[in-house]
Amino acid sequence: MKGAILVKRIDRGTEGGLEELEELARSAGYEVLAKVTQARTPDKAYAIGRGKAEEVAALVEELKPEKVIFDERLSAVQVYNLSKLCKVEVIDRFNLILEIFANRARTREAKLQVELARLIYERPKARMKVTLAKRGEQPGFRGLGRYQADVYESEITGRIAKIQAELEVTRKRQHETRKQRKEKGFDLVALAGYTNAGKSTLMNALVGESVAAKDQLFTTLVPTTRLLEIGQRRALLTDTVGFIKDLPHFMVEAFRSTLEEIYLADLIILVVDASEPPEALVEKLVTCHDTLWDEMGPVPVITALNKCDLISREELEERKRAIVHLAPHPVAISAKTGEGLDELKKKVGKYLPKWTFAEVVLPHTEEGLSTLSWLHDNAVVHHVKYDGGHIKVSVEARESVLERLAKRFEAIKDAVKP
Repeated sequence: MKGAILVKRIDRGTEGGLEELEELARSAGYEVLAKVTQARTPDKAYAIGRGKAEEVAALVEELKPEKVIFDERLSAVQVYNLSKLCKVEVIDRFNLILEIFANRARTREAKLQVELARLIYERPKARMKVTLAKRGEQPGFRGLGRYQADVYESEITGRIAKIQAELEVTRKRQHETRKQRKEKGFDLVALAGYTNAGKSTLMNALVGESVAAKDQLFTTLVPTTRLLEIGQRRALLTDTVGFIKDLPHFMVEAFRSTLEEIYLADLIILVVDASEPPEALVEKLVTCHDTLWDEMGPVPVITALNKCDLISREELEERKRAIVHLAPHPVAISAKTGEGLDELKKKVGKYLPKWTFAEVVLPHTEEGLSTLSWLHDNAVVHHVKYDGGHIKVSVEARESVLERLAKRFEAIKDAVKP
């Protein structure tokens, strides 16, 4: 296993540990060899103070890690100075996340999204990185010395444009797929939440299938969709990429085609890990809200308080009080044991978009029977009565399904009366 030293600068008067950075490092396959923190204002040259940076360099000499990983975003100058001092590659939190994403990416779409995020992050640093690279080879700067700054920046910009164009085609195709699913009577439900809250485990529990679910960050990069039956209605449940604090705007933009599965859903199940301390729960819910609220439409959100089997009833009530203003329509569940899943399904059924009730009169012909079969597949058929040469049907469906019914069978258009 690769070794890493973790470093975090903490603003004076604030609290902050390295737990999440440590979890990220382990998810990327690193063994954490040492952790270093310093409370001070940012240093332009080293992020941390020069003396503390020299302490890190001494640890590198002793422990021989592959990388030094900083919790905050580093400038090109800071990376160069730290790499020169430590004589090992130095990266920041965002490059670590991109490294995890790159390791998890399996589809072309996922790989393009990861590359786009990396290029958008690198572009503002391009000129400075080339300038610094020409001073001498440093870990993380190798190979850049051969570039002119204008050429390197231009190459990055061109590649960004090419990837964005290809991902836009993917977005349009996905939009068309979502449109077709709604026209066929499917409700779209998205699982969202902080990374490692148990979304994939919950999906497996709800649909009775097996999608990848591991105790690690960012198991899901590309959305996975399965059929979920809620009473007589059919929904498509989609598992999505997890959120994480301080996720920069460029990463949200790069993964827009993935996140739109959440933004454009009919209902969102926001999954949180209720076993965490109340203050951590609040912080992670705030992160979820910050990522969601500016982009999503006026859709209902149900908060699934997952892993409630790991805490007592008193602790669960404490969590509920702490997040009362951040957790709409809460349901305590355990995706692992199945506790609360029936209640969750009932709540999903309650908040799914309201359908229109209609009385439909079909001719008792081959075409009419075919249309009746189609209604069974695309709507909720409450009652069917065969009356001579007609078939009277009571149905409940999306407006789009009733519109398709009218187009499908022009002769009965006037019989469809909500």
